[in-house]
Amino acid sequence: MSTDVAIVGVAESDLGITNRSILGLQAQAITRALDDAGLTLADVDGVATSGVSRFSATQVAEYLGLTPGWTDSTFAGGCAYEMYLARAAQAIAAGQASTVVISFASNQRSARSRKLGGAYEAHTPEAQFEAPYGPLYPISYYAMAAQRYLYEYGLDRADLAQVAVLARQWAQLNPAAFRYAAGPLTVEDVLTSPMVSSPLTTADCCLVTDGGGAVVVTSLDRARHLRRPPVRLLGYGESTTNTSMSQAALLPTGAVASGRTAFVRAGLTPADVDVIQLYDSFTITVLLSLEALGFCAPGEAAHLVASDRVRPGGDLGLNTSGGGLSYCHPGQFGVLLLVEAVRQLRGEAGVRQVPGAQVALAHGTGGILSAHATVILGVDR
Repeated sequence: MSTDVAIVGVAESDLGITNRSILGLQAQAITRALDDAGLTLADVDGVATSGVSRFSATQVAEYLGLTPGWTDSTFAGGCAYEMYLARAAQAIAAGQASTVVISFASNQRSARSRKLGGAYEAHTPEAQFEAPYGPLYPISYYAMAAQRYLYEYGLDRADLAQVAVLARQWAQLNPAAFRYAAGPLTVEDVLTSPMVSSPLTTADCCLVTDGGGAVVVTSLDRARHLRRPPVRLLGYGESTTNTSMSQAALLPTGAVASGRTAFVRAGLTPADVDVIQLYDSFTITVLLSLEALGFCAPGEAAHLVASDRVRPGGDLGLNTSGGGLSYCHPGQFGVLLLVEAVRQLRGEAGVRQVPGAQVALAHGTGGILSAHATVILGVDR
């Protein structure tokens, strides 16, 4: 594929407990990302976002005083932002837009709006198979995948816990992280946390925070004349597999297909990647994604997570911001995977910087292992 599109600006909104509106946080993230790129709202002619309403892109554009010629409000959960990056590249290549902002924000912690049950309406096809059991959405569904995974490979809850421990190690290097000052996390801490849906405890589950982020995308030719070093889009892929858990194949996930496509388009392999940013809605999500994307064999992800390679100071950074488990999780985390990947490739991550990072992979997971999107980014050589 052509690699003539680049990310030129990234930013977070305020994070944690903000007491701001969703649109206010969106505006923060977008204007900060544009400033990072050396651009203004006047340069924007494309908007991709979701999570505000059914007309998310329209509402955000109106709030910012924009009249874009191209928008996307595809709802696919946490992986939508990796999908938006691919669609933005296509739009720029087709001449539909020249500068696209991709954004998300939520005030779910301030608004106390996180819902744990009642995800399905009574008339949906899957309700007859799932709703009678009263599952917590989405926790109980990921717990089913975790139970199957541990059984399949003869592992135990301590193997899941290593993911949360690693996330906390990275978060302790990130002043923006919600758990920055919380101290280290141990496997025992995770195992003795309150059980939510077996085998997942509260420490196996992502945070509930306010916050958001934005990235700015434009052509590579233009990017080379802007404020920051461009980060090129090298490849992308996506796969949609299921809506309901009763119809899902728990192992492996759709990340196999999305990752394979992204690597083929980029002309690279997992061995070429220096930084991995994975959606960590739950500890099991990371293990499933590492294996599906080809970073290790089935059943071996826990060994990789426990190794020095992916810890601070190692040669393969994994969720270097602290991830959804310890950095922030405003309901959909996919755009913040891109923000951290870009910062690592620009060498701006400070004490958590992966030395010499040249290639980064960001992978989003949406719904209950329902949708999967992978993007591969690289420095401009």
